[in-house]
Amino acid sequence: MRSISRNTGSGSVPPPWKTKYDAANASAYRPSKHSAETALIDKVFDWIPMGTVLDVPCGNGRLSVHLAKKGYRITAVDYSDAMLELAHKAASANRLIFPVIKSDVENLDFTDQAFKTVLCFRLLHHFPEAATRQRVVSEICRVAEKYVALSYFSPYAISSLKRSLAQCCWGKTKKKHSFPLTEITAYFAAQGFGFVQDFPLLNIIHTLHIALYRRIRS
Repeated sequence: MRSISRNTGSGSVPPPWKTKYDAANASAYRPSKHSAETALIDKVFDWIPMGTVLDVPCGNGRLSVHLAKKGYRITAVDYSDAMLELAHKAASANRLIFPVIKSDVENLDFTDQAFKTVLCFRLLHHFPEAATRQRVVSEICRVAEKYVALSYFSPYAISSLKRSLAQCCWGKTKKKHSFPLTEITAYFAAQGFGFVQDFPLLNIIHTLHIALYRRIRS
């Protein structure tokens, strides 16, 4: 039974991360270090048995395609129409068939524990407020039966320190937000998930990590 949806808006303009990728930006989006990131994803999914995977947000579909080729049963979700179109094209170009659906990560249109695993990659660093991060973790945990793999930006990395220095010394606007693993682990614990493993892209140097959690109670 689906739990009661959270009211994530009050009629105000959606936050920038929800409307960032229009058609032009989506078409121009070319993630750097794609090979390194898919290698990181592979390390994480070595711990995860085959089964259903919700990829949210799926972006242009690159990780949905990668995992579908490995045999996982993918459902790709994004809020951006432009990204959904690119994800459809990526699946078609690779002769893959999986659902590509529009939905809001703060209020997903799926029943409780609908997917064996949820992958949430390159999203949480968009949120400056801890309350938003907590809501997102709560919602992705709701639809995860067993595992959640979630990326975050660690503050204990050279790239994060450079970003903070640029903000403090030159007033540069901070568009990517880092936070400690202990913060999100506390959010997961409140939803009945235990910490399994942390996977850095490049420890100490690069800020990108993926944390893997497993459900320990309903």
